[in-house]
Amino acid sequence: MSDFHVSVGEQVRFSKTVGESDIYLFAGITGDLAGIHVNEQYMSKSAYGHRIAHGALLIGFMSTTSTMMIARCVERGIDETPVSLGYDRIRFTGPVYINDTVSVTYTIAEIDEERRRARADIEVVNQRGKTVAVAQHVLKWVADA
Repeated sequence: MSDFHVSVGEQVRFSKTVGESDIYLFAGITGDLAGIHVNEQYMSKSAYGHRIAHGALLIGFMSTTSTMMIARCVERGIDETPVSLGYDRIRFTGPVYINDTVSVTYTIAEIDEERRRARADIEVVNQRGKTVAVAQHVLKWVADA
């Protein structure tokens, strides 16, 4: 096997403005049509004042950054297949509204060469610089056949 494919502190970033279509397409795919996501009148009476994005949609954006990190490794020419072992310590710390722009930063925080794993810290911030979600992600590199 080659040397480890990422280093502590290595980062990738992804940004996207969350549109109404993102929320409705995600709701349609998942079946999560809760009023908190799709009913503006209902939410206008809430403390939030407007519809908010699905937390699982934000996890999808987190997945985008892990894919970006994997793509970087593949471009370097590796002899292992990187796979996601999952997301831990996921927290939604603030709402994401329609037309908010979120930026996801994925930072390698820890490497376990013996187990062929890396743990990353993920932070999602909105256009005002407010953290709206955090998580940890574990990547594993599996030897090619």
